[in-house]
Amino acid sequence: MEMNIIKRILLYCFGMLLLAFGVTFSIKSNLGVSPINSIPYVLSVITDINMGLLTTGVFCFYVFLQVILLGKQFKAVNLLQIVFSGIFGYFVAFSNSIWTFTTVENYFFRLSLLIVSIILIAMGLLFYLTANIVPQPAEGLSLAISEKTNLEFSNIKIIFDCTVVILAIIISFSGTLSVIGIREGTVIAAIAVGKVLNILTKKFRPALLNLLENKSIYAD
Repeated sequence: MEMNIIKRILLYCFGMLLLAFGVTFSIKSNLGVSPINSIPYVLSVITDINMGLLTTGVFCFYVFLQVILLGKQFKAVNLLQIVFSGIFGYFVAFSNSIWTFTTVENYFFRLSLLIVSIILIAMGLLFYLTANIVPQPAEGLSLAISEKTNLEFSNIKIIFDCTVVILAIIISFSGTLSVIGIREGTVIAAIAVGKVLNILTKKFRPALLNLLENKSIYAD
């Protein structure tokens, strides 16, 4: 039993680290903010409020939506999603301190960084969600929607990311009469992460679950 818990923690931490690497490479690509950060970024530019504070607020709202969707099925332990979001921030800071290379202006190089980012994010999601400890609020909400609709998590992830990007564009245009922070990389990531996650899930999830000897919480 203790070994199973250790495996879960290691898999969770490794997944979070890969996810942080993906965020860093997304930033390095300079092709637009990531879908999950699009709403806090736009709100920060419009209101001049610290983006970290707004990110926490948006994430708390995602947890609130989970409570509404799941009702009595919502577990109190999932409130730790907010705490783990803060811990993830440290992973991102650590990742940024490692990957300090300067991005060249060549567009295809920047596009390659975006592709690497998408793969790393998808791998990170696969590992840390399979560990079945506590998801990040955005993934927690996607999991709640998946559970209620019986739709595959990777498909819900695509719908969720695209919806977030559309809302960010609407907010941006409403506040500034222009689109800020949203570029082709944002849209590509919104569509591609879920698709890559779906491929990785089908190929590697059975082996990961066998390693953990535990059933995953997200639907087939």
